Amino acid sequence: MKLALGPHQYYWPRQAMLAFYASIADTPVDIVYLGESVCSRRHELRLDDWLDVAAMLTAAGKEVVLSSLVLIESESDLKTLRRLVGQAEFCVEANDMAAVSLLDAAGRDDWVAGPTLNIFNPQTLALMQSMGARRWVMPPEMSREAAVALRAGCATPPELEVTAYGRLPLAYSARCFTARHFNLQKDTCEFRCLGHTDGLRLRTREGNPFLTLNGIQTQSARIHNLLADLPSLQAADAQVLRLLPQGDDMIGIIDLFHQAVQGTLSGPTAFERSRALMTDEACNGFWHGRAGVEQYVRT
Repeated sequence: MKLALGPHQYYWPRQAMLAFYASIADTPVDIVYLGESVCSRRHELRLDDWLDVAAMLTAAGKEVVLSSLVLIESESDLKTLRRLVGQAEFCVEANDMAAVSLLDAAGRDDWVAGPTLNIFNPQTLALMQSMGARRWVMPPEMSREAAVALRAGCATPPELEVTAYGRLPLAYSARCFTARHFNLQKDTCEFRCLGHTDGLRLRTREGNPFLTLNGIQTQSARIHNLLADLPSLQAADAQVLRLLPQGDDMIGIIDLFHQAVQGTLSGPTAFERSRALMTDEACNGFWHGRAGVEQYVRT
């Protein structure tokens, strides 16, 4: 079972982002997804910068995948996407159908079907495979049982990647709710996401954590954590575990997952230790077919 660092969901200053990926080079993750997948207004790193980071991580022995934007909204977004697909050095994660179409037209057979393609039946997954997808990142709200049944319906199932750690990306909108929070328009947002390392917490009227705003993306407030569910991940034939970057102690989280996968630390023990590195409560409900906010322990 491989470990993958998913695409960075937050907007960090350029030097912070470069320092973060320099530190990832020495970690045991096998795969690193790079690039801006959330908001096209985020330009601290542009495609050429991401390609430089990709070359550095490849030299460190990592498999690098370049992630595409979730929402294509302009000709400039399409121009960047064409460059992303046009380069042949790195695999691409398609996060919308424009990327799928361009990858298919380019004859590429090495791309990753991202979680936002919303693949929920074997016919759609088989179509993506026929267009060149070799790995599928299941939607984070899909249960283990549904994923197993879906892959069983495929003649030759692709690699399965499961989101195993991080705040869950629940929805995307053409509107920017971070900008709206500050009474700004999306096009004049003053890049307020830069001030929120792990997004902007949204609470209920009672003061309970509810959601996390991250530009056009809405995330869970709780942190999805499947460390204690490794046996069921293995039983579901998950070949890759996706860990989503966070602001604090990401290296420690990667190390705990590595120890658990290698068998030098039990999953439950690793899970308990991970609580000290988490800034919010854990959840795993979606994996068990329950409300996503739950931390479900099978008895």
